[in-house]
Amino acid sequence: MTSLLVIIVLVLLAVAIWQLTKIFDLTQVGNSSADDSQIASDNDNNVQGYLMFGFLAFIYIFTIYGLVKWGDLPLHTPASEHGSDVDTLMNITWVLIFIVQAITQVLLHFFAFKYRGKKDQKATFFADNNKLEAIWSSIPAVVLAGLILYGLYAWNNIMFVDEDEEVIVIELYAQQFKWTARYAGADNVLGKANVRLIDGVNAVGMDLSDPNAQDDFVASELHIPKGKKVLFKIRSQDVLHSAYMPHFRAQMNCVPGMVTQFAFTPVYTTAEYRELPFMVEKVTRINDLRAKKSAELVAAGNTALDPYSFDYLLLCNKICGASHYNMQMKIVVDTPEEYKAWLSDKVALVKEVKASNEPAPAADGASTDTTVVSSDTVASKVAMK
Repeated sequence: MTSLLVIIVLVLLAVAIWQLTKIFDLTQVGNSSADDSQIASDNDNNVQGYLMFGFLAFIYIFTIYGLVKWGDLPLHTPASEHGSDVDTLMNITWVLIFIVQAITQVLLHFFAFKYRGKKDQKATFFADNNKLEAIWSSIPAVVLAGLILYGLYAWNNIMFVDEDEEVIVIELYAQQFKWTARYAGADNVLGKANVRLIDGVNAVGMDLSDPNAQDDFVASELHIPKGKKVLFKIRSQDVLHSAYMPHFRAQMNCVPGMVTQFAFTPVYTTAEYRELPFMVEKVTRINDLRAKKSAELVAAGNTALDPYSFDYLLLCNKICGASHYNMQMKIVVDTPEEYKAWLSDKVALVKEVKASNEPAPAADGASTDTTVVSSDTVASKVAMK
């Protein structure tokens, strides 16, 4: 307790000394002998004005350099029908941001130079300017309104799913830290599910008694056909996740306790996307880097890196825990024929659960003994009755 009081007294003493120092500085205002080294001269203001122009040049030189150096890193050709709409909206937004940024930054730095401080110069004070305020309020309002309306139009077109349209229904089930895909089966209707029903093989909590669930099956790799709209029903077992498929320009939050959805139509199979010129160049560049790194690893006695091959991915776009970075699922876009062939050998989850609950076959000797004991037991119970 004494130590605490000493600390408090020292803090208060330091504050008192600081206040006395400030009071002393205030008493020196107007004193001709006071130090005026902190007052900017005309030369200082000229230097600051030219530095503002230098900083403006730095901004745009670095921006242009970044576009040239790293302009190929963003996502390229969209792999879904609606992807071009998303890219168009994004490009319009980028252009507007760049125009506004260019105008405001040029004016900001120009005025900072033009109206830099000069000896005996006084600033003109304007209480208000209704015309100027109307201009800088109405133009952004009109531009933003147009951008928002176009965004809503694009969003409604993307999210709309016709009830009469034939779609493939797939559930994406998120949990720390993996994805599971549940396919609706031949009836194209997902069975009911609840996290309270999760047990063993039934890792998605499917209601095994639901008639619509009898043909549902699960997969650890997501296969979808080219040219067919896929409707994803999205659930989360634990925390907030986000189903993100960047090449399809698709993202939807996975919220515990509710089902969200997103639909899109793939336009490139995995094999076709791998053959696009930009992707061939990108994969070649990556593998050149991996080859150099592999040479270093092998020289150090380690295992070489495997060559990179492009695959669509389903990622989690919410920081959901320690292994968030590794929560991903491979997506394969097949031709319709390949997709049918892939479906042909899939086993319904109901059958998998039944198979897992069946007792394991015992050895021949043990099986015979068990049968005898079982028969004796039944006979004893009958005799007792």
